[in-house]
Amino acid sequence: MKTTFPTGTRTTLSALMISAGILFAPAMAGLAPAAQAASSSVAGLPDFADMVEKVGPAVVNIRTTERLKLQNNAPGQVDAEEMQEFLRRFFGGQIPTPRGPQGQSPRGRRNAPQQGDEIQRGIGSGFITSADGYVLTNAHVVDGADEVYVTLTDKREFKAKVLGADTRTDVALLKIEGSKLPSLTIGDSSKIRVGEWVVAIGSPFNLENTVTAGIISAKSRDTGDYLPLIQSDVAVNPGNSGGPLINMRGEVIGINSQIATLSGGYNGISFSIPIDEAMRVAEQLKKSGKVARGRIGVRIGELGKEVAEALGLKNTQGAEVTLVEPGGPADKAGIKAGDIIIKFNGAAVNRSSDLPRMIGSAPLDSKATVTVWRKGQQLDLPVTVLELDGEKTAKAGAAEKPQPEVANALGFKVSDLSAAQKKELSLDAGVVVVAAEGAAARAGLQAGDVLLQLNNIEIRDAKQFNAAVAKLDPKKSHVVLVRRGEVAQFISLRPTPSSK
Repeated sequence: MKTTFPTGTRTTLSALMISAGILFAPAMAGLAPAAQAASSSVAGLPDFADMVEKVGPAVVNIRTTERLKLQNNAPGQVDAEEMQEFLRRFFGGQIPTPRGPQGQSPRGRRNAPQQGDEIQRGIGSGFITSADGYVLTNAHVVDGADEVYVTLTDKREFKAKVLGADTRTDVALLKIEGSKLPSLTIGDSSKIRVGEWVVAIGSPFNLENTVTAGIISAKSRDTGDYLPLIQSDVAVNPGNSGGPLINMRGEVIGINSQIATLSGGYNGISFSIPIDEAMRVAEQLKKSGKVARGRIGVRIGELGKEVAEALGLKNTQGAEVTLVEPGGPADKAGIKAGDIIIKFNGAAVNRSSDLPRMIGSAPLDSKATVTVWRKGQQLDLPVTVLELDGEKTAKAGAAEKPQPEVANALGFKVSDLSAAQKKELSLDAGVVVVAAEGAAARAGLQAGDVLLQLNNIEIRDAKQFNAAVAKLDPKKSHVVLVRRGEVAQFISLRPTPSSK
């Protein structure tokens, strides 16, 4: 049996417009009494019918179109190759050529789309959040669209205005003109529990108001810069993007956004934007059409176990500062490359990905306290949070080649930085790598790298650095803070006593 779907569904988006699935439970007939007792919990499987009947009318189908733009042709003429590529992308096939009674192509007839024609671009989902017509969906659903149409379950169709779209969180806010429209109740995504039942409603493959169910598989799944996503096993497919994830109380707790897949279809893992985060974004989009986020002017990386142990930290919680913007808020606050940021305004930075979210949600131009771990000590530094747009980065000049020294136990041949190099690199101390061999070479270090710190000790000059390396325990791993170009990063190395 051949199954066909509407040609307007578009499946090539980077984040798939995403649902379908059936949950099967084993029959209890014929089970032994003990097995029946053990399986008693499945007898209470939830019934979603009443809840879906209540919330379904507020879930909408979103259809996007674009105006056909043809170039490099005389008026009214269409390039054949361009047209076929257009048809392949948006319709999955070719438009038949009109033929006369004898099979000839009639002159002067053009059934192909013309310049300015409105062509269907994609299908997605969304939901109404207020009776006066505010609609939430994904930013990728409306990205690049010239027109956006919202269709309700009662078949009313509205042309929607895109008030704003934030690509970092993949949230878009639309407005349709109407009153007393059905709307969904906004829930609290901070109170969700792993294992609780949830429902997704959307338009997979343009099959409007398709309902699928599953459970929350994980909270705060770290897959994006600014969003810890909700993971579930609710079936979602192309066309479900922007639709709601709903709890058993009929409250929206997330916006279906992404799937993990090797085939492009449902693979048992789907991700939703927490509604708390989405509503914060929507409020800013409603007010100004854009989202303003804070920054302090640092680049960060993950803190590894070996680096944490070498620096005297009990765990890998925190974010390693690899770059500080010259003249930026962090630079003015005294934050340096190699610092480990462990708290922001008193809140622990459990993972490096937590920090951009903390800073991004801080009020602009506000004073914040950044707690760093530096050389075995904890420091509280006041920093001003500025707007993210227009962030600058420093560019380190190429270091001059000094005269080689003898390689130490870590495999480094180093030399002191000249006064000119220190000025150019904005450094007070450090050594430049002349050559790398042994452990240093295996770690990918190379001539021109600048070494700033060994474990918790600042590297002042080559003599002091080589003396400190000579005292290292060869049975343990040690870390060196290496600056290459604009970026500084801790590298774990183990001494080789035989290096000369």
